[in-house]
Amino acid sequence: MKRIKIIYVFIFLIIMISGSVKAQENKVKFSGNILTDERFLLKDQGLWAWNENRLNLKLEAKFKNRAKFYTEVWLRNLGLPKIASASELYNKDIVDPYNLSVREAYVEFYGLLSKNLDVKIGKQRIAWGTADKLNPTDNLNPYDLEDIMDFGRHNGSIGINAIYYFSSDFSLQAVYIPLFQPATMPIGVFAVALTPEMQLPPPAYIVSASDSLVMPVFGLTQSATTGARFKAFLGGFDFSISYVYGFDGLAAPLHNSITPVNLEGGVNVRATTGFYRQSIFGADFAGSIGGVGIWGEAAGFLPDRKVVMTNDIAGQPLPEMDSLIVDNELYLKFVLGMDYTFRDGSYINFQYLHGFINERGRGNQNDYFMLGYNKTFFEDKLKIEPLTGGFVVSDWNDISNNYAVIWAPSIIYKPVDNAEIQLGAYVFTGKGDNLFNNLIGYDMGFLKVKYSF
Repeated sequence: MKRIKIIYVFIFLIIMISGSVKAQENKVKFSGNILTDERFLLKDQGLWAWNENRLNLKLEAKFKNRAKFYTEVWLRNLGLPKIASASELYNKDIVDPYNLSVREAYVEFYGLLSKNLDVKIGKQRIAWGTADKLNPTDNLNPYDLEDIMDFGRHNGSIGINAIYYFSSDFSLQAVYIPLFQPATMPIGVFAVALTPEMQLPPPAYIVSASDSLVMPVFGLTQSATTGARFKAFLGGFDFSISYVYGFDGLAAPLHNSITPVNLEGGVNVRATTGFYRQSIFGADFAGSIGGVGIWGEAAGFLPDRKVVMTNDIAGQPLPEMDSLIVDNELYLKFVLGMDYTFRDGSYINFQYLHGFINERGRGNQNDYFMLGYNKTFFEDKLKIEPLTGGFVVSDWNDISNNYAVIWAPSIIYKPVDNAEIQLGAYVFTGKGDNLFNNLIGYDMGFLKVKYSF
Protein backbone atom coordinates (compact mmCIF):
# COMPACT_ATOMS: atom_id res chain seq x y z
CA MET A 1 0.00 0.00 0.00
CA LYS A 2 2.79 2.41 0.89
CA ARG A 3 4.57 1.65 -2.39
CA ILE A 4 1.37 2.42 -4.33
CA LYS A 5 1.04 5.76 -2.56
CA ILE A 6 4.63 6.65 -3.41
CA ILE A 7 3.96 5.83 -7.06
CA TYR A 8 0.97 8.20 -7.01
CA VAL A 9 3.14 10.97 -5.59
CA PHE A 10 5.84 10.28 -8.18
CA ILE A 11 3.30 10.44 -11.03
CA PHE A 12 1.95 13.70 -9.65
CA LEU A 13 5.43 15.23 -9.49
CA ILE A 14 6.16 14.10 -13.06
CA ILE A 15 2.99 15.87 -14.18
CA MET A 16 4.15 18.97 -12.34
CA ILE A 17 7.57 18.91 -13.99
CA SER A 18 6.25 18.20 -17.47
CA GLY A 19 3.71 20.95 -17.03
CA SER A 20 6.43 23.41 -16.08
CA VAL A 21 8.35 22.55 -19.25
CA LYS A 22 5.29 23.51 -21.30
CA ALA A 23 4.56 26.58 -19.19
CA GLN A 24 4.71 29.04 -22.05
CA GLU A 25 2.42 26.96 -24.27
CA ASN A 26 -0.28 26.08 -21.73
CA LYS A 27 0.21 28.85 -19.16
CA VAL A 28 0.96 26.48 -16.30
CA LYS A 29 1.20 27.91 -12.81
CA PHE A 30 2.94 25.84 -10.16
CA SER A 31 2.74 26.95 -6.51
CA GLY A 32 2.41 25.70 -2.98
CA ASN A 33 3.97 25.83 0.44
CA ILE A 34 5.80 23.83 3.07
CA LEU A 35 4.44 23.99 6.62
CA THR A 36 5.74 22.71 9.93
CA ASP A 37 3.22 22.96 12.80
CA GLU A 38 4.35 21.75 16.24
CA ARG A 39 2.36 22.11 19.48
CA PHE A 40 3.04 21.09 23.06
CA LEU A 41 0.96 21.20 26.23
CA LEU A 42 1.84 23.98 28.67
CA LYS A 43 0.99 21.57 31.49
CA ASP A 44 1.75 17.87 31.97
CA GLN A 45 5.49 18.42 31.55
CA GLY A 46 5.13 19.75 28.03
CA LEU A 47 3.73 16.62 26.41
CA TRP A 48 3.54 16.81 22.62
CA ALA A 49 0.03 17.68 21.37
CA TRP A 50 0.37 18.07 17.59
CA ASN A 51 2.93 17.19 14.94
CA GLU A 52 2.30 18.13 11.31
CA ASN A 53 4.71 18.55 8.43
CA ARG A 54 2.86 19.38 5.23
CA LEU A 55 3.86 19.75 1.59
CA ASN A 56 1.07 21.57 -0.24
CA LEU A 57 1.35 21.37 -4.05
CA LYS A 58 -0.90 23.31 -6.45
CA LEU A 59 -1.03 23.10 -10.22
CA GLU A 60 -3.11 25.34 -12.46
CA ALA A 61 -3.07 25.15 -16.26
CA LYS A 62 -5.12 27.31 -18.61
CA PHE A 63 -5.78 26.31 -22.19
CA LYS A 64 -6.34 29.22 -24.60
CA ASN A 65 -8.66 30.94 -22.10
CA ARG A 66 -11.33 28.29 -22.78
CA ALA A 67 -10.60 25.86 -19.94
CA LYS A 68 -8.60 25.46 -16.77
CA PHE A 69 -7.26 22.47 -14.88
CA TYR A 70 -6.53 22.82 -11.15
CA THR A 71 -5.38 20.42 -8.48
CA GLU A 72 -4.17 20.74 -4.91
CA VAL A 73 -2.51 17.88 -3.03
CA TRP A 74 -1.33 17.61 0.56
CA LEU A 75 1.49 15.21 1.39
CA ARG A 76 1.78 15.12 5.18
CA ASN A 77 3.64 13.60 8.05
CA LEU A 78 0.84 13.88 10.61
CA GLY A 79 0.61 12.69 14.19
CA LEU A 80 2.85 10.87 16.60
CA PRO A 81 3.98 7.24 16.30
CA LYS A 82 1.48 4.84 17.91
CA ILE A 83 3.64 1.81 18.51
CA ALA A 84 2.00 -0.93 20.59
CA SER A 85 4.32 -3.88 19.98
CA ALA A 86 7.92 -4.56 19.01
CA SER A 87 6.79 -6.07 15.70
CA GLU A 88 5.37 -2.69 14.66
CA LEU A 89 8.90 -1.26 14.69
CA TYR A 90 9.30 -3.00 11.32
CA ASN A 91 6.36 -1.03 9.86
CA LYS A 92 7.53 2.39 8.71
CA ASP A 93 3.92 3.54 8.21
CA ILE A 94 3.50 3.28 11.99
CA VAL A 95 6.94 4.52 13.04
CA ASP A 96 6.77 7.50 10.65
CA PRO A 97 3.05 8.08 9.86
CA TYR A 98 2.08 10.06 6.77
CA ASN A 99 -0.86 10.49 4.42
CA LEU A 100 -1.70 11.81 0.96
CA SER A 101 -4.81 13.95 0.48
CA VAL A 102 -6.23 15.27 -2.79
CA ARG A 103 -7.88 18.50 -1.69
CA GLU A 104 -9.12 19.55 -5.14
CA ALA A 105 -8.90 18.26 -8.71
CA TYR A 106 -11.23 19.72 -11.32
CA VAL A 107 -11.59 21.05 -14.86
CA GLU A 108 -13.33 24.37 -15.48
CA PHE A 109 -14.79 25.32 -18.88
CA TYR A 110 -15.34 28.97 -19.80
CA GLY A 111 -18.23 29.83 -22.09
CA LEU A 112 -19.54 26.26 -22.27
CA LEU A 113 -22.59 26.13 -24.59
CA SER A 114 -23.06 29.85 -23.91
CA LYS A 115 -20.50 32.62 -23.62
CA ASN A 116 -21.99 33.52 -20.21
CA LEU A 117 -21.83 30.03 -18.71
CA ASP A 118 -18.82 28.65 -16.80
CA VAL A 119 -18.89 25.04 -15.60
CA LYS A 120 -16.54 23.38 -13.13
CA ILE A 121 -16.49 19.55 -12.87
CA GLY A 122 -14.53 17.47 -10.37
CA LYS A 123 -13.46 17.64 -6.74
CA GLN A 124 -13.70 21.25 -5.66
CA ARG A 125 -14.07 23.63 -2.74
CA ILE A 126 -17.21 25.75 -3.19
CA ALA A 127 -17.01 28.53 -0.60
CA TRP A 128 -20.12 30.57 0.14
CA GLY A 129 -20.48 33.44 2.60
CA THR A 130 -18.77 36.75 3.26
CA ALA A 131 -17.63 36.45 6.89
CA ASP A 132 -14.07 35.70 7.98
CA LYS A 133 -13.88 31.87 8.33
CA LEU A 134 -17.11 31.67 10.38
CA ASN A 135 -19.73 31.16 7.66
CA PRO A 136 -23.23 29.86 8.50
CA THR A 137 -24.13 29.81 4.76
CA ASP A 138 -21.08 27.73 3.72
CA ASN A 139 -22.71 24.28 3.68
CA LEU A 140 -21.95 22.60 0.35
CA ASN A 141 -18.59 21.07 1.32
CA PRO A 142 -18.18 19.01 4.50
CA TYR A 143 -16.30 20.58 7.38
CA ASP A 144 -12.71 19.49 7.93
CA LEU A 145 -12.54 19.68 11.74
CA GLU A 146 -9.34 17.65 12.03
CA ASP A 147 -7.68 20.74 13.57
CA ILE A 148 -10.47 22.44 15.53
CA MET A 149 -8.40 25.64 15.76
CA ASP A 150 -8.26 25.98 11.97
CA PHE A 151 -11.68 27.62 11.66
CA GLY A 152 -13.45 27.51 8.32
CA ARG A 153 -11.56 24.57 6.81
CA HIS A 154 -13.59 22.31 4.52
CA ASN A 155 -12.89 19.26 2.41
CA GLY A 156 -13.51 19.36 -1.33
CA SER A 157 -16.47 17.53 -2.89
CA ILE A 158 -16.91 15.85 -6.25
CA GLY A 159 -19.61 17.68 -8.18
CA ILE A 160 -20.80 19.98 -10.95
CA ASN A 161 -20.69 23.71 -10.34
CA ALA A 162 -22.25 25.99 -12.99
CA ILE A 163 -22.34 29.82 -12.95
CA TYR A 164 -24.33 31.88 -15.44
CA TYR A 165 -23.34 35.56 -15.65
CA PHE A 166 -26.21 37.88 -16.62
CA SER A 167 -23.69 40.73 -16.43
CA SER A 168 -20.56 41.59 -14.48
CA ASP A 169 -22.78 42.46 -11.50
CA PHE A 170 -25.35 39.63 -11.50
CA SER A 171 -24.92 35.85 -11.62
CA LEU A 172 -26.77 32.63 -10.84
CA GLN A 173 -24.95 29.55 -9.56
CA ALA A 174 -26.22 25.95 -9.45
CA VAL A 175 -24.41 23.07 -7.74
CA TYR A 176 -24.93 19.31 -7.76
CA ILE A 177 -22.83 17.09 -5.46
CA PRO A 178 -23.84 13.42 -5.90
CA LEU A 179 -21.95 11.81 -3.00
CA PHE A 180 -22.48 12.64 0.66
CA GLN A 181 -19.36 13.09 2.78
CA PRO A 182 -19.55 13.56 6.54
CA ALA A 183 -17.40 16.08 8.37
CA THR A 184 -13.88 15.04 9.33
CA MET A 185 -13.77 14.99 13.14
CA PRO A 186 -11.02 16.42 15.39
CA ILE A 187 -8.00 14.26 16.14
CA GLY A 188 -5.43 14.14 18.92
CA VAL A 189 -6.13 16.23 22.00
CA PHE A 190 -8.85 18.10 20.09
CA ALA A 191 -10.99 14.94 19.87
CA VAL A 192 -12.61 15.83 23.22
CA ALA A 193 -14.09 19.04 21.76
CA LEU A 194 -16.97 17.37 19.89
CA THR A 195 -17.10 14.05 21.75
CA PRO A 196 -19.08 14.52 24.97
CA GLU A 197 -18.52 11.97 27.71
CA MET A 198 -21.42 9.57 28.20
CA GLN A 199 -22.74 9.64 31.75
CA LEU A 200 -25.16 7.32 33.54
CA PRO A 201 -26.97 7.91 36.84
CA PRO A 202 -25.31 6.08 39.76
CA PRO A 203 -24.85 3.30 40.62
CA ALA A 204 -24.74 2.44 36.90
CA TYR A 205 -21.34 2.62 35.21
CA ILE A 206 -20.04 1.77 31.74
CA VAL A 207 -17.98 -1.40 31.39
CA SER A 208 -17.57 -1.15 27.62
CA ALA A 209 -18.86 1.13 24.87
CA SER A 210 -19.14 0.65 21.10
CA ASP A 211 -20.85 2.46 18.28
CA SER A 212 -22.25 2.07 14.77
CA LEU A 213 -22.86 4.68 12.08
CA VAL A 214 -25.79 4.70 9.63
CA MET A 215 -24.73 6.30 6.33
CA PRO A 216 -27.13 7.50 3.62
CA VAL A 217 -27.68 5.22 0.62
CA PHE A 218 -25.38 6.27 -2.22
CA GLY A 219 -27.48 7.16 -5.26
CA LEU A 220 -28.11 9.97 -7.74
CA THR A 221 -30.69 11.54 -5.43
CA GLN A 222 -30.44 9.62 -2.13
CA SER A 223 -26.97 10.93 -1.23
CA ALA A 224 -26.95 14.15 -3.26
CA THR A 225 -26.55 17.73 -2.10
CA THR A 226 -27.91 20.49 -4.32
CA GLY A 227 -27.69 24.24 -4.07
CA ALA A 228 -28.40 27.51 -5.87
CA ARG A 229 -27.13 31.03 -5.29
CA PHE A 230 -28.04 34.39 -6.81
CA LYS A 231 -25.31 37.01 -6.44
CA ALA A 232 -25.42 40.75 -7.11
CA PHE A 233 -23.26 43.85 -6.77
CA LEU A 234 -25.19 47.00 -5.92
CA GLY A 235 -24.15 50.34 -4.47
CA GLY A 236 -20.63 49.18 -3.71
CA PHE A 237 -21.84 46.08 -1.81
CA ASP A 238 -21.89 42.38 -2.69
CA PHE A 239 -25.14 40.59 -1.91
CA SER A 240 -26.34 37.04 -2.34
CA ILE A 241 -29.22 34.74 -1.45
CA SER A 242 -28.80 30.98 -1.45
CA TYR A 243 -30.48 27.64 -0.88
CA VAL A 244 -28.97 24.25 -0.06
CA TYR A 245 -30.71 20.91 0.30
CA GLY A 246 -28.39 18.36 1.86
CA PHE A 247 -27.31 16.62 5.04
CA ASP A 248 -26.03 17.86 8.35
CA GLY A 249 -22.43 16.65 8.16
CA LEU A 250 -22.11 16.03 11.91
CA ALA A 251 -23.53 12.67 12.96
CA ALA A 252 -26.53 12.89 15.31
CA PRO A 253 -27.17 10.36 18.11
CA LEU A 254 -30.09 8.08 17.21
CA HIS A 255 -30.17 5.15 19.63
CA ASN A 256 -28.47 3.76 22.74
CA SER A 257 -28.73 0.08 23.59
CA ILE A 258 -27.82 -0.65 27.24
CA THR A 259 -27.08 -4.20 28.40
CA PRO A 260 -26.49 -4.98 32.12
CA VAL A 261 -23.43 -7.20 32.68
CA ASN A 262 -23.24 -7.53 36.48
CA LEU A 263 -25.20 -6.91 39.68
CA GLU A 264 -23.13 -3.88 40.69
CA GLY A 265 -24.59 -1.67 37.93
CA GLY A 266 -22.07 -2.32 35.17
CA VAL A 267 -23.46 -2.03 31.64
CA ASN A 268 -22.34 -2.30 28.04
CA VAL A 269 -23.50 0.55 25.80
CA ARG A 270 -23.85 0.45 22.03
CA ALA A 271 -24.57 3.82 20.44
CA THR A 272 -25.98 4.35 16.94
CA THR A 273 -25.52 7.64 15.11
CA GLY A 274 -26.60 8.84 11.68
CA PHE A 275 -27.38 11.81 9.46
CA TYR A 276 -30.53 13.75 8.57
CA ARG A 277 -31.48 16.00 5.66
CA GLN A 278 -32.20 19.68 5.96
CA SER A 279 -32.98 22.76 3.89
CA ILE A 280 -30.73 25.79 4.42
CA PHE A 281 -31.83 29.30 3.38
CA GLY A 282 -29.00 31.83 3.28
CA ALA A 283 -28.25 35.50 2.66
CA ASP A 284 -25.09 37.59 2.97
CA PHE A 285 -23.57 40.99 2.21
CA ALA A 286 -20.12 42.59 2.24
CA GLY A 287 -18.73 46.05 1.52
CA SER A 288 -17.13 49.03 3.18
CA ILE A 289 -18.18 52.36 4.67
CA GLY A 290 -15.58 55.06 5.26
CA GLY A 291 -12.69 52.64 5.09
CA VAL A 292 -14.32 50.18 7.50
CA GLY A 293 -15.03 46.78 5.99
CA ILE A 294 -18.36 45.32 7.08
CA TRP A 295 -20.06 42.01 6.37
CA GLY A 296 -22.84 39.78 7.53
CA GLU A 297 -24.58 36.55 6.72
CA ALA A 298 -27.44 34.49 8.06
CA ALA A 299 -28.71 30.97 7.49
CA GLY A 300 -32.01 29.38 8.40
CA PHE A 301 -31.88 25.61 8.97
CA LEU A 302 -35.02 23.48 8.53
CA PRO A 303 -34.60 19.73 9.26
CA ASP A 304 -36.79 17.39 7.23
CA ARG A 305 -37.88 15.54 10.37
CA LYS A 306 -37.59 15.37 14.12
CA VAL A 307 -34.47 13.58 15.29
CA VAL A 308 -35.02 11.74 18.58
CA MET A 309 -32.43 9.68 20.44
CA THR A 310 -34.10 6.56 21.83
CA ASN A 311 -32.85 4.25 24.57
CA ASP A 312 -33.47 0.66 25.62
CA ILE A 313 -32.24 -1.69 28.36
CA ALA A 314 -31.83 -5.30 27.30
CA GLY A 315 -34.16 -4.64 24.37
CA GLN A 316 -36.89 -3.01 26.48
CA PRO A 317 -37.71 0.58 25.33
CA LEU A 318 -37.33 3.46 27.80
CA PRO A 319 -39.56 6.25 26.39
CA GLU A 320 -39.04 8.42 29.48
CA MET A 321 -35.31 8.57 28.66
CA ASP A 322 -35.70 9.56 24.99
CA SER A 323 -34.13 12.91 24.02
CA LEU A 324 -35.09 15.37 21.26
CA ILE A 325 -31.89 16.14 19.31
CA VAL A 326 -33.43 18.54 16.80
CA ASP A 327 -37.02 19.46 15.96
CA ASN A 328 -38.31 19.93 12.42
CA GLU A 329 -38.67 23.68 12.86
CA LEU A 330 -36.64 26.56 11.44
CA TYR A 331 -33.72 27.89 13.50
CA LEU A 332 -31.22 30.64 12.71
CA LYS A 333 -27.45 31.17 12.76
CA PHE A 334 -25.87 34.47 11.78
CA VAL A 335 -22.66 36.50 11.90
CA LEU A 336 -21.84 40.22 11.71
CA GLY A 337 -18.32 41.57 11.37
CA MET A 338 -16.05 44.48 10.61
CA ASP A 339 -12.37 45.22 10.08
CA TYR A 340 -10.21 48.31 9.83
CA THR A 341 -6.57 49.08 9.05
CA PHE A 342 -5.14 52.05 10.94
CA ARG A 343 -2.59 54.50 9.56
CA ASP A 344 0.13 53.09 11.82
CA GLY A 345 -0.27 49.68 10.16
CA SER A 346 -2.24 48.02 12.94
CA TYR A 347 -5.31 45.99 11.98
CA ILE A 348 -8.45 45.01 13.89
CA ASN A 349 -11.06 42.40 13.03
CA PHE A 350 -14.24 41.79 15.06
CA GLN A 351 -17.05 39.30 14.51
CA TYR A 352 -20.19 38.37 16.42
CA LEU A 353 -21.44 34.86 15.69
CA HIS A 354 -24.73 33.39 16.88
CA GLY A 355 -24.55 29.61 16.58
CA PHE A 356 -21.47 27.45 16.04
CA ILE A 357 -21.34 24.54 13.59
CA ASN A 358 -22.31 21.87 16.17
CA GLU A 359 -25.29 23.76 17.68
CA ARG A 360 -28.63 22.44 16.44
CA GLY A 361 -32.22 23.41 17.08
CA ARG A 362 -34.05 26.59 18.02
CA GLY A 363 -32.72 28.21 21.19
CA ASN A 364 -29.56 26.10 21.35
CA GLN A 365 -27.18 28.64 19.81
CA ASN A 366 -24.41 30.23 21.87
CA ASP A 367 -22.99 33.70 21.23
CA TYR A 368 -19.37 34.12 20.11
CA PHE A 369 -17.44 37.41 20.15
CA MET A 370 -14.26 36.96 18.10
CA LEU A 371 -11.50 39.58 18.06
CA GLY A 372 -8.24 39.82 16.17
CA TYR A 373 -5.73 42.65 16.51
CA ASN A 374 -2.23 42.84 15.08
CA LYS A 375 0.44 45.42 14.41
CA THR A 376 3.40 45.21 12.04
CA PHE A 377 6.90 46.58 12.46
CA PHE A 378 10.11 46.91 10.44
CA GLU A 379 8.44 47.08 7.02
CA ASP A 380 6.08 44.18 7.81
CA LYS A 381 8.87 41.79 8.81
CA LEU A 382 7.51 41.52 12.36
CA LYS A 383 3.85 41.13 13.29
CA ILE A 384 2.52 40.97 16.86
CA GLU A 385 -0.95 39.51 17.53
CA PRO A 386 -1.63 40.13 21.24
CA LEU A 387 -5.46 39.98 21.26
CA THR A 388 -6.46 37.15 18.93
CA GLY A 389 -9.23 35.04 20.48
CA GLY A 390 -12.83 35.04 21.53
CA PHE A 391 -15.42 35.18 24.29
CA VAL A 392 -18.36 32.77 24.36
CA VAL A 393 -21.63 33.14 26.28
CA SER A 394 -23.90 30.10 26.57
CA ASP A 395 -26.41 31.54 29.10
CA TRP A 396 -27.00 35.29 29.39
CA ASN A 397 -28.95 34.80 32.64
CA ASP A 398 -25.90 33.33 34.37
CA ILE A 399 -22.80 34.46 32.48
CA SER A 400 -20.37 33.85 35.36
CA ASN A 401 -21.07 30.11 35.19
CA ASN A 402 -21.65 29.79 31.44
CA TYR A 403 -18.82 31.33 29.44
CA ALA A 404 -15.59 30.45 27.66
CA VAL A 405 -12.49 32.43 26.77
CA ILE A 406 -10.12 31.50 23.92
CA TRP A 407 -6.85 33.43 23.75
CA ALA A 408 -4.33 32.82 20.96
CA PRO A 409 -1.54 35.42 21.10
CA SER A 410 1.39 35.06 18.70
CA ILE A 411 4.43 36.72 17.14
CA ILE A 412 5.18 36.31 13.41
CA TYR A 413 8.61 37.01 11.94
CA LYS A 414 9.43 37.03 8.22
CA PRO A 415 13.19 36.47 7.84
CA VAL A 416 13.00 36.36 4.02
CA ASP A 417 10.37 36.85 1.34
CA ASN A 418 7.66 34.13 1.29
CA ALA A 419 8.74 32.68 4.66
CA GLU A 420 7.35 33.22 8.14
CA ILE A 421 7.99 31.87 11.63
CA GLN A 422 5.13 32.04 14.13
CA LEU A 423 5.41 31.46 17.87
CA GLY A 424 2.29 31.54 20.03
CA ALA A 425 -0.12 29.78 22.36
CA TYR A 426 -3.72 28.57 22.70
CA VAL A 427 -5.24 29.19 26.13
CA PHE A 428 -8.72 28.07 27.22
CA THR A 429 -10.73 28.94 30.31
CA GLY A 430 -14.37 29.20 31.35
CA LYS A 431 -17.29 27.46 33.03
CA GLY A 432 -20.34 25.58 31.85
CA ASP A 433 -21.14 23.37 28.90
CA ASN A 434 -19.82 24.50 25.52
CA LEU A 435 -17.40 23.23 22.90
CA PHE A 436 -14.33 25.23 23.93
CA ASN A 437 -14.70 24.48 27.64
CA ASN A 438 -14.09 20.86 26.70
CA LEU A 439 -10.53 21.99 25.90
CA ILE A 440 -9.81 23.44 29.34
CA GLY A 441 -6.61 21.85 30.61
CA TYR A 442 -5.19 21.54 27.10
CA ASP A 443 -3.47 24.95 26.93
CA MET A 444 -0.62 24.65 24.44
CA GLY A 445 2.23 26.53 22.89
CA PHE A 446 2.95 26.26 19.17
CA LEU A 447 5.64 26.89 16.59
CA LYS A 448 4.75 27.20 12.91
CA VAL A 449 7.18 27.64 10.06
CA LYS A 450 5.85 28.22 6.54
CA TYR A 451 7.52 28.83 3.20
CA SER A 452 5.44 29.60 0.10
CA PHE A 453 6.61 29.20 -3.48
